[in-house]
Amino acid sequence: MPGSPVRTGAEARPGATLAVTSAATAVALMTYTAPMITLGDTAASLHTGLSAQAWLLNGTPLGLAALLLVAGSLADDYGRRRAFVLGTFALGATTALGALATNTLLFTLARVAQGAASAAILAASLGLLVHAFPTPAGRIRATGVWGACVSGGIALGPLAAGGATQLAGWRWAYALLGVLTLAVAVCAPRALTESRSPRGGRPDLPGALALGLALVALLAALTLGRDGWLRGPVAALLAAAVLLLAVFAAIERRSATPMLDLSLLRRPLFLASTAGAFFTGLSVIALFSYVPTLVQRTMGVTLMGTAGLFVLWSGTSFLVALQVRRLAGRVSPRHQLAAGFVLHALAAATMLGAAGSGHWTRLLPGLLLSGAGSGLLNAALPLLAVESVPRERAAMGSGASNTARYIGSAAGVALMIAVSTSGGTSVRAAAQGTNVALLVSAGLSVTATLLLLALRQGRGR
Repeated sequence: MPGSPVRTGAEARPGATLAVTSAATAVALMTYTAPMITLGDTAASLHTGLSAQAWLLNGTPLGLAALLLVAGSLADDYGRRRAFVLGTFALGATTALGALATNTLLFTLARVAQGAASAAILAASLGLLVHAFPTPAGRIRATGVWGACVSGGIALGPLAAGGATQLAGWRWAYALLGVLTLAVAVCAPRALTESRSPRGGRPDLPGALALGLALVALLAALTLGRDGWLRGPVAALLAAAVLLLAVFAAIERRSATPMLDLSLLRRPLFLASTAGAFFTGLSVIALFSYVPTLVQRTMGVTLMGTAGLFVLWSGTSFLVALQVRRLAGRVSPRHQLAAGFVLHALAAATMLGAAGSGHWTRLLPGLLLSGAGSGLLNAALPLLAVESVPRERAAMGSGASNTARYIGSAAGVALMIAVSTSGGTSVRAAAQGTNVALLVSAGLSVTATLLLLALRQGRGR
């Protein structure tokens, strides 16, 4: 039957598939969040200036955003298991190489490569889960656990990185994460069953190249814009991004096998999925990517103390995401997203003034509220990503959602660094900048809530 999933070998093993994909996703997120805690030590070791520190945080989002949609489309056509295994081995190798970097450029390149490898893992994971759990109830459970492991990885990453950094230095944090990833990669081939949905025709390589270059140009412009938006290189990169996106749209309209079916943009659920993911990155992930550094700078909290605060936020997210499946049938994923953004906006409001108070306990209510909101977001987004596209294009749907998330993250990190350091680098200026960043994050969350509520439910298929 044309367009139906093609199965290779034995039937899928649901339990093993869920365990391996969730473990790899958790390790990928641990790698993603490691610099949030080690940024100060890494920047000092590599002699990275304040402006260039955004690259240390944005390297992985750059690789993710540039290749997630490409990876999802190729995984659907040529094998989700193949893409997942290759991505997991590549992530282990590139993470270990990051530990050997001797300057900012080499470390950033290693982070970009980690993002590219993580793209294959994240995009293929949901495609594998949709194949292994064909019933709606099974998908709700599986995507709920997978979403919880996103939160779990975010929670464990700073803790593992902070502990390794304190004991032996920041390089050992990346060496440890590289070994963990390779251990998962060794287990993956036997645990997973191949699946794909070949559409015939040639792969959309021109579309992949145009989109990848457009996203690289856009994220480079957003990162460089921190030093001034009116500079020539920033304007040139933004213009190139717009031109390349137009080229990508033209290619997709003419392609027999498009990487992204543009007709999906007429589906309210697909718009809700991509908009929710984008604002999750722009508002929530971006804020908590830079808050640990601000906490250390303005409150004098130790490295492991900061990691503990971060775990309180992400650990709450993990627990809430695990329980969200109980809302199935009563609260739609779209409304779960809206509720998650409302909680984050309230959380940001409660944390205003905390950075200047000198009391880290002022952060606790906000961390718990935002953690609960993040749990709702992390559980709803993967389910919405696969429910908003045809089943045979599940990996592409995952790629589109996660691409939006990490474009938002990269843009948001640049924005948070810009607003939090605009008044200077003194402790007082950093405290004032933190308040501005919190207000911006809250405003973005409110905008996301209004946008999601304005979209009608529509049909997912």
